[in-house]
Amino acid sequence: KPYILRRLKTDKNVISDHPEKTELKAYCSLSKGQAVLYQESVDSLARDIKNVAGIKRRGVVLSYLMRFKQICNHPSQFIKDGVFASSDSGKFLRLKEICEIISEKQERVLIFTQFKEMTGPLSDFLQSVFGKKGLILHGETEVKKRSELVEAFQKDGGPPYFVLSLKAGGTGFNLTAASHVIHFDRWW
Repeated sequence: KPYILRRLKTDKNVISDHPEKTELKAYCSLSKGQAVLYQESVDSLARDIKNVAGIKRRGVVLSYLMRFKQICNHPSQFIKDGVFASSDSGKFLRLKEICEIISEKQERVLIFTQFKEMTGPLSDFLQSVFGKKGLILHGETEVKKRSELVEAFQKDGGPPYFVLSLKAGGTGFNLTAASHVIHFDRWW
C-alpha cells in the first residue's frame, strides 16, 4: 500500500518560519428547535435501549450518537427537509460570527465536516457570509477534479473558503493558502 509522509509543524528544521498553531474551541448553544429534537431523541433512546441487549444495544446507542451529531449540526440534516435556515442552528450562527471576522481580514478558511450531505448547505451558507462562491470537495468528487479544486484554492485571489468532507479532504492535499481551519463537526 502507498503511505503518506507528513511534515510535523513542531519540526522547525522543515518549517522554520511557520507560526505556532493556535487552537480555539468555539462553543455554541442549540437553537430552540435543536433542543426540542435533541430532548425527544434522548427520551426515545431511553425507551429503545430498555428493549435490547448486547450487541444490538450497542448498535442502538451508536445510531443515536449519529442522530445527536446531525441534530447538533442542523435540524434539517436530521429531518431531511432541505431548509437549512441559519437561525435554526447554533453552529451555523457561530460559524457566521467566526467567518465574518475571517472575511473582514480577507483571509481564507478550510471547513471540514464528517457528512457529505452538509457540504452543500455549508457552502451555500458561507457564500452569503463571504459574498463569493467557495469550493466543495467530498467523496463523490472525481479524482481529476480534486487536484483542480486544490489548485484553484491555492492561487492568489482564490476562493475564500473550501468545504471538505473529512475522509475525502483529510489526507494528501497541500492547502497552505488557508490561514484558518474549522472542524464544523468532529470525527468519532
